[in-house]
Parts: sequence; structure tokens; C-alpha cells
Amino acid sequence: MTTFKDRSDALADLGTRLSIAEVVETLVDGDVPIKLTAYDGSTTGPVESDFALEIRNPRGINYLANAPGDLGLARAYIAGDMDAAGVHPGDPYEILAAMTNLKFKRPSALSLVAIARSLGWERLRPVPPPPQETVPRWRRIAMEGLRHSKTRDAEVIHHHYDVSNTFYEYVLGPSMTYTCACYGERDWTLEQAQENKYRLVFEKLRLKEGDRLLDIGCGWGGMVRYAAKRGVHVIGATLSAEQAAWAQKKIAEEGLSDLAEVRHSDYRDVSEGQFDALSSIGLTEHIGVHNYPSYFRFIQSKLRDGGLFLNHCITRPDNTRTTKAGDFIDRYVFPDGELIGSGRIISDIQNVGLEVLHEENLREHYALTLAEWCKNLVANWDACVAEAGEGTAKVWGLYMAGSRLGFERNVVQLHQVLGVKLGSSGTPEVPLRPWWQP
Repeated sequence: MTTFKDRSDALADLGTRLSIAEVVETLVDGDVPIKLTAYDGSTTGPVESDFALEIRNPRGINYLANAPGDLGLARAYIAGDMDAAGVHPGDPYEILAAMTNLKFKRPSALSLVAIARSLGWERLRPVPPPPQETVPRWRRIAMEGLRHSKTRDAEVIHHHYDVSNTFYEYVLGPSMTYTCACYGERDWTLEQAQENKYRLVFEKLRLKEGDRLLDIGCGWGGMVRYAAKRGVHVIGATLSAEQAAWAQKKIAEEGLSDLAEVRHSDYRDVSEGQFDALSSIGLTEHIGVHNYPSYFRFIQSKLRDGGLFLNHCITRPDNTRTTKAGDFIDRYVFPDGELIGSGRIISDIQNVGLEVLHEENLREHYALTLAEWCKNLVANWDACVAEAGEGTAKVWGLYMAGSRLGFERNVVQLHQVLGVKLGSSGTPEVPLRPWWQP
């Protein structure tokens, strides 16, 4: 197939008008891996492809031309200016897998002139992004304060978690747990695996009736209620007002109010101390890598001597890459989110005087978890769209399917790190070998 890239004469003759498919070819580095069609009738990519993208209108190509890459694609797709054929919007995993090798590049000045002449200069003026997109990092400073300040963290959590409790119930299922499950077998149900995750954390922390647990970043209170049902006194903290309200209602319904409490609070504002154990399940991604030392010092300050803590979070597979999330994740899902390898996390734990006892990688478990969340979104698609809007539902389908691919291909991992605050004796007061069931 002869493509525009093979036609050097087209660029030499600036009077030539390019089709939309040819414009896309100038923005792609290499071949277009799936079929692409456009509103002007032009096509590119393999005609036999099982999947296709259709650019429906001029705004769609505007988004791609102004932000070549995942951000431009996401804008066009979420706004409804580009359709994906061959997949359900609640689980576009297969088309994302087929597009793994799709890479964009900044066009040359000559190419830009050819694109502008073909589309019309007015078509290249940036247009507003979909309403689901938050502002870029540099604008958040003026609007919400410095990154990882209490004010800005609260706004970030609101953006991500206060979508709608009902929406999350459809996607997450009865456990209302938005963190990686732990599977004993691949054919386990999501609910079995989430219950097993809480059981694993509970056992790693050696919790027993009468103990005191602090669960920071507690979400909808899954770990809080699991521990309280076994006689543990628990305080949970979340920056999401909707999560806190849902969790407190559930605690009351289950008769756990004497043992459990979920506060709408920054974890840094918890005044109590001398806890027997502390769990942090899915919070570290929001902390900011440069804040790890203060974060782990906070954990140390809240534990009694001999107290155990468990840190459960998404990581990168090494400690050398940039910590910042990609443009799509930062603008649509986790504003200000940062990831680094488990080595950095372990080092910072050790550097504040805590001892690491054990760590494990649950990367494959998260891929399985995300696949189940996508199944739930597909099964409840109409209800999710009615609750949160089609654009928001598309964001979550795209995010979860893409994340599943990332975990499967070792782009990201999930690590649990277990540690202890040593007393003056230096003895951790735990069995010599792991005491929990895997």
C-alpha cells in the first residue's frame, strides 16, 4: 500500500490537499496498525483489521493534530468525535492491544503547512477538551496550590473518586474495593479475590481481637469493615467525602459502629497514635515520590513499638524512569499521580528507621482484577452512562483496559511491602518465617 509518507512530491507541492487519512499518516511514526477511516471517505491501515477507528468530524482531527499521542486520541474518543469499532466502550482492551505499536511524532514544519492547507488554518486552532479533562499540571498550581499540598490533594481525590458511589457500585461490584485483588486461582470470582486480599493484609499485620488499626486512604472502608468484623478497633481516613459517607452508612448497617469509623480527613490530620498496625492500600500513588520520607515518618509515628504496617501500591518495574504519569492518566484519571519502583519505596522505608520484613509483587493479580472491573462496566454500561455520562464511562473503560494491558506487559506492577517499627530491643516480635497463608 502506498501511503502519503511515500509521496515526497506531495510535500514538495504545497498546493496538494491531503485527505484526512493522509494527515493521520503524517502524525504517525511507522505504519498505522489498524484500519482507520475518516469523515471524508479516506482510509489507511490494514483493510483486513478486526478493529477500526473512525474519525467522525473535523474536531476529531483537530484533537489529533494538536496533541499527537494518547492525549489527542483520548480527547477525540471521549468527546465522541472518534469511534472504535470491534470492541465495547466498557472494555476496549483488544483494540488497545492491537494498537500497542502505534506511535505518534511531531510533524515537521513542512508537514504542518501541508496539513494546515488541507484542513484549513482555522481547523488547527486548539478547541476546548472534553469536560472530563482536568487542567494541565502548571495551571493546577495557581488554581489548587502546590502539588501534594492538602488543598490540592483534596481536589485531586475529588476529581478521581467523587464520580458517583452508584457508578462505582456498578463497576467494582459488592466489595466496593478499588484496589488490586489477590487470586488463589485464576477462576476465582472478583469477590472471592477481594475478600482474600483483605484476609492477606489482616494476617500479615497479625491483627487480633482488641487490636487498634489505622487504615489511611481507606476508600469505601473495605479493610475497615473486614477488620472490625473480627473485633479490631479501626479508624479509616479518606479525602473523598462521598467515600466517607458511603462507608459510615455501611458501618452502621453492619452494626460495626462501636469498632469502626471512617473519617473524611487527610491522613496527616489523624491525631491518635500507638496503633498496633497501619495499612495503606492504594494511597502511595497519590503521595508524591519526594514526599515518601515524610509519609513513612508519619507511619512510624503512629505505630507502637513492635507495630506492623503494610504498604500496597502500584509501582514501576524499575527505579530509573520518570515518576510522572502519562498525559491521559494525569488529565483524566489520576491528576498528580506518581509512580516509582519498589526499590525506592523500600529504601525510603528503611531510611526512616523502619524494618522491611517482606515484599511481594501482585502484578498478574491486578490484570485479573481490571479484567473483572471491565466486565462489570460492560454488563452495566447503560446504567453507568445514565449515572455519570457517556464520556466519563468511556474514560473508565479506556483507563481500566489500558491498565490491564500495562500490568500484563510489565509496564507497571503492584507491590505489598510489610514492615515493623522496632522497639529498643531490636527484635521484631514476629515468627521467624512468614506466618500467613499466601
